[in-house]
Amino acid sequence: MQPQIEQLRREAEEQIRSVANVSQLEEFRVTYLARKGRIALLFDGLKGVPPDQRPALGKSLNELRAHVQQLHDGKASSFATVTGSASLDLTQMGRRGHIGTKHPLMQTMDEIKSIFVSMGFGIADGPELEDDYHNFGALNFPPDHPARDMQDTFFVTRDVLLRTHTSPVQIRVMENHQPPIRVIMPGKVYRNEAISSRSFCMFHQVEGLCVDKGVTFSELKGTLISFIKQFYGSSLKYRFRPTFFPFTEPSADIYITCFICNGKGCRMCKQAGWLEILGCGMVHPNVLRNVGYDTEKFTGYAFGMGIDRIAILRYGIEDIRLFFENDVRFLNQF
Repeated sequence: MQPQIEQLRREAEEQIRSVANVSQLEEFRVTYLARKGRIALLFDGLKGVPPDQRPALGKSLNELRAHVQQLHDGKASSFATVTGSASLDLTQMGRRGHIGTKHPLMQTMDEIKSIFVSMGFGIADGPELEDDYHNFGALNFPPDHPARDMQDTFFVTRDVLLRTHTSPVQIRVMENHQPPIRVIMPGKVYRNEAISSRSFCMFHQVEGLCVDKGVTFSELKGTLISFIKQFYGSSLKYRFRPTFFPFTEPSADIYITCFICNGKGCRMCKQAGWLEILGCGMVHPNVLRNVGYDTEKFTGYAFGMGIDRIAILRYGIEDIRLFFENDVRFLNQF
């Protein structure tokens, strides 16, 4: 058996020199060092050796196994990465780099921001955790207004809540700056609503504010019509419809022809042929008084729109929850 041991040693030394990658090294290990490998077979052969020869042959086999294990480990270390945490097969193709993209909501938000910035608007930000005064009181919400109800608002304490719109940023801007003011306020808002394909407890808004001497409703219309044509295209029709907001007077909603059915009526526009895209109006005098502005001297307009709704309509998405599930199959489409 001793000649077999020496022969196996020479074969292992010769074969380890030809190992060029991790897969070949694994084949070497299985051939010589595995439980049913060639060295293990020699150990099984000790059963047929005379008892007086077994100690010497057993010692030789142990030395052979240690030697082959050393050959294996030495070759493995040459394949190791710099960190030594994994083996690197230099013959394999490299991994392709994956470049991420902005979330579709952020793409929509950035496009809206760029349009208003090009029209001379600045960008303001404010806290998402608000007090009752800035979120409701300063915006002319009466104490018994339905929006103050627990079913609509996430209250943290009696007077602290998650903002239900970005309008509180308007108040904070006016409290700290004198007119002229011309800013937009993008950000996340929260409402205690049932989660479904059309509503979520968190969504995104962009609101705008302009306050100066002699600001008129005509200027508001001109600004928003310019935005609509830049964002949706000049071929769409639009219309203003009277509505009510506590913080603006007069107030209006803006509708555009459904760009999915071209105004013919479809499921997206509920067969009306029109889509509501934003609300607007002249800043209520009470709001201007609450921030210390002279209502005989200054007037202003404000507007707001939901980014999630705009993105849903623009991309034809049927479930708002897709925006928040981080499904790569969905995000890869944008």
